[in-house]
Amino acid sequence: MSQQNFHPVGIPGQPWGEVEKARWLAMQRRRRSHADDVVAPVRALAGAWDVVEYGALDYAGEHFPLLALRSRGWDEELPVALVTGGVHGYETSGVLGALLFARDHAPDYAGRVNLLVVPCVSPWGYERIHRWNLEAVDPNRSFRQPSPARESAALMELVAPLRGRFLLHVDLHETTDSDETEFRPALAARDGKPFEPGHIPDGFYLVDDSASPQPEFQQAVIEAVARVTHIAPADAEGRIIGSPVLAPGVIAYPLRELGLCAGITGAPYVTTTEVYPDSPRATPEQCNAAQVAAIRGALDYALAHR
Repeated sequence: MSQQNFHPVGIPGQPWGEVEKARWLAMQRRRRSHADDVVAPVRALAGAWDVVEYGALDYAGEHFPLLALRSRGWDEELPVALVTGGVHGYETSGVLGALLFARDHAPDYAGRVNLLVVPCVSPWGYERIHRWNLEAVDPNRSFRQPSPARESAALMELVAPLRGRFLLHVDLHETTDSDETEFRPALAARDGKPFEPGHIPDGFYLVDDSASPQPEFQQAVIEAVARVTHIAPADAEGRIIGSPVLAPGVIAYPLRELGLCAGITGAPYVTTTEVYPDSPRATPEQCNAAQVAAIRGALDYALAHR
């Protein structure tokens, strides 16, 4: 497919209207089950956690409960740590890593911090293995008021009463080969812009908040993850996905300015993880374990430096 026709929907140079969005939507297929992969494991944890249904999505006759796990025995004297996964529904290890942490690792932090775990922010995207929601909106550019994404609005409403109490937020993501072959071309087509090919880094990296950087915290998380999987190197220009590398495996974005999920809490310690599941050097189990290692490394540092 040429640069002049790099996506099957729309006319190059012209942003999508409703007709193009409907055509794109007709191409999406349900490929896995949110009920089986997320709802059932969350409900199975009800004995150890309080399960909170903080909203629901009704998309074209499909119903998706929005579920969070809240520490049982919530202590108003303790700080709060938020873990989010599946903001981009196609990023599998973020969802599975959050569930794995909640099942097997959260008890290690009992009595030290209140945990709020949201394993799958975007269930429709999870089932379609897509970055966007049903309305061709990216939830991870929509954490602002008013939000154009119902997924993002619901999560912000859940978090709002706790602002000022958050110590930590870890937002679990992936950077995949499909970012380059599918999602970035779709984004350019949707917005009527040319597609400019990029480079997908081989390895794990983090995104800090450029408005409030915490380099020692980010490096502690990198060191924890490096015991599980490899860290992405900088490219020949000293960058990862176009951003300057500030320290091994660390770049930074203005989180709130861009409407990113990691900017919603106001916590002093925030990070966005990026796992590379398409690497020949990493298995799916390693990717899930890397997300867990990032959560644990972040919690351990934040609790030691609160």
